[in-house]
Amino acid sequence: MNQILALIRVFSYLSLLTVGGGMAAFPEMKYLTVSVHKWLTFTQLIHLYSMGQMAPGPNMMMIVAIGQWAAGPLGAVVTVIAFFGPTMLLAYAVTKAWKKAGKWPWRTSIEQGLAPVSIGLLLAGTFSMAKGAITGLETTTIAVVTLLILLRYKVNPALLVIGGAVVGLITYLPK
Repeated sequence: MNQILALIRVFSYLSLLTVGGGMAAFPEMKYLTVSVHKWLTFTQLIHLYSMGQMAPGPNMMMIVAIGQWAAGPLGAVVTVIAFFGPTMLLAYAVTKAWKKAGKWPWRTSIEQGLAPVSIGLLLAGTFSMAKGAITGLETTTIAVVTLLILLRYKVNPALLVIGGAVVGLITYLPK
């Protein structure tokens, strides 16, 4: 029961940090799930996040595995409710209020101020993940080539995922 309450506290809190997407909460998720509660290692968290990126649906469904590891099937269910519940309720309330404030002169200013915050949170999450995922010349090369391809060409990201998996298989295959 102790882990269940901790999962509720942690993922309800993380839910409110996902301004701009799940990556925005990644640094705090890493801190709480890896350093504080030790539910998994940083490498495991990176792998879960990566798998969430490849799976259909919201990439943050990877939190189900964290709940499962921490407290079994009940932990998985509680984690999903704790993570998506507060954001759902907040989004509903903000949407109703935002519609009422349609002609409010500060509305545009608030929107323009929130966009850079979202970008900053996303970048912080990206750098946090990169510290654990980019571990040498091979992984640096994969990351840089992927970035350059995406910046230069319109490519289906699934092809890059498959390409990265093939390169990883060739590079890291036990000899």
